[in-house]
Amino acid sequence: MAFNDWDEVRTAFQVARLGTVSGAAQALGVHHATVIRHIDSLEGKLGSKLFQRHARGYTPTEAGQDLLTVAQSTDDQLAQLANRIKGRGNEVTGELIITSLAVLAPLLSPALAAFREVHPELTIKLLTDERLFRLEYGEAHVAIRAGNPPDQPDNVVQKLYKQSFALYASKDYIRRHGRPTSLEDVGDHVFIGSADEVPRAPFFAWLKKNIPARNIGYQVNQITAARPAVLAGLGIGFSTTWAENENDEVEMVFGPRDEWNSQLWLVTHVDLHRTAKVQTAVSFLKDWVSRWPVDG
Repeated sequence: MAFNDWDEVRTAFQVARLGTVSGAAQALGVHHATVIRHIDSLEGKLGSKLFQRHARGYTPTEAGQDLLTVAQSTDDQLAQLANRIKGRGNEVTGELIITSLAVLAPLLSPALAAFREVHPELTIKLLTDERLFRLEYGEAHVAIRAGNPPDQPDNVVQKLYKQSFALYASKDYIRRHGRPTSLEDVGDHVFIGSADEVPRAPFFAWLKKNIPARNIGYQVNQITAARPAVLAGLGIGFSTTWAENENDEVEMVFGPRDEWNSQLWLVTHVDLHRTAKVQTAVSFLKDWVSRWPVDG
């Protein structure tokens, strides 16, 4: 197939997605006869039926499903490319996509609110997810990542902030169970650990290695779920020192340790790094982070 067959592939994609010729015609802004002509032409070139025609519409055959998968991927990549191109302008306008850990949202939100006060014409998207959004495909303009320095060759990586983690318990838990005096001998105390076989977070990895499995009575797969468990009195668990500094519902049981800390990195793609929008956002975030607490 040649590149100039894309119109026909795109038509088939819309028919498969919507299930009818009329729906595809409306989505594409063409006459329904054009849709039928594109489908007939494409099936002729491929020598295979892409759809089963019936009274309710069109259902993809196995070959049609294969084509749909490829077309979906191509359509996604074209949309991502458009996002990258849009980010190359010289104005701080349009859409700014930032991806971050969900646990950082309370710290980031005031910064982004202040940034948008300065640039009200900007639409900001904050995407929080465990997966890594691909900057090279334009899925995000700026990423905030934790752990080891990101090593993708086309990314610009800068240190942003070191999060301190400590072990906390609710006052109710301490009233009922007391406090352990040593992490080498935790007695019957209950800890909140990671549900992952190999935890990525350094504090959860430390807990799994150093606290007996019988003491880890509650497990979560994300740190954002650990704090509510601590507040509910389920056990002793990790939280950021910045989140608990003024929280009178919990007490710090063991203070921050270097091996529990998490380095945060500010990551941009080299193609977008020097654009006005990304440079302005990065500079603003780095300046704002200087106000964040440095330890507990």
